[in-house]
Amino acid sequence: MSGLVSKQDSSEKPAKFGDLGVRLISAAILVALAVGALYAGGALFAAFWLITACAVNWEWQGLLGESGRVLRAAAGGVGLALAASLAQISSAEAGFAAVLVFALFVALAASKSMRLWALGGVLYSGMLVVVPILLRDSEMGAVAIAWLFAIVWGSDVFAYFGGRFFSGPKLWPRVSAGKTWSGTITGLLAGALLGLATAEIGTKGQASGMAVFFISVVTSAASQLGDLAESAIKRRFGVKDSSRLIPGHGGVMDRIDGFIFAAAFAAALGAVRGLPSVAAGLFFW
Repeated sequence: MSGLVSKQDSSEKPAKFGDLGVRLISAAILVALAVGALYAGGALFAAFWLITACAVNWEWQGLLGESGRVLRAAAGGVGLALAASLAQISSAEAGFAAVLVFALFVALAASKSMRLWALGGVLYSGMLVVVPILLRDSEMGAVAIAWLFAIVWGSDVFAYFGGRFFSGPKLWPRVSAGKTWSGTITGLLAGALLGLATAEIGTKGQASGMAVFFISVVTSAASQLGDLAESAIKRRFGVKDSSRLIPGHGGVMDRIDGFIFAAAFAAALGAVRGLPSVAAGLFFW
């Protein structure tokens, strides 16, 4: 879950911290909920990500226009709930299949010009249901999710403050007006180091250090790519925030974009390794 303090992506002046207090309070609540769900595991963990995914789909479908939004969001929500159940009791493949079926239905409920976008919203949200469950329910799963939190949160927080402290050239002004190269590099390295530290602690020093550090760097980059992708989507639809559900932070999409990309990369890598556990495949080489 990214954006815990703020985003680099902002039209505000870098030195403006007027709403930092509100952001910190909201961030503390979000962290407590995410960590609490991780600790609980099982149905509570799945429910946390299902609610988050439904909120993301609601915001995404809102970008496409209010006409038919309730129907699209409701149909997508049913698909996400089914996917969460199947991912827990059956397999990740069954969960992804449920997401795809309902995504196709949601696409048909949208206007012709928006069908691909409507479908994409359900698929995007579905990643938040199936991937965390896939990782958490495997051996070393709790460590894998904590590792992702460390990377995504660390990358985002240090990118925010690094960009404001060092300033310098913009990363990609056409997509994100506030992101700088200095902040991006600071966040990349800090996220990777925090990820390595979490892996070492979680595996009691048994993780493959250099390999995990390299993977953490790539995962941190994936997190920042997710942030850029979400900024590009918002620019496409002419909005600054996906919604105003979270005080000081905007919408759920604005907070979760980096985690989606990072988690998807981690799950794919772990699955490709071919080890008995997807999560363990991230740490042992």
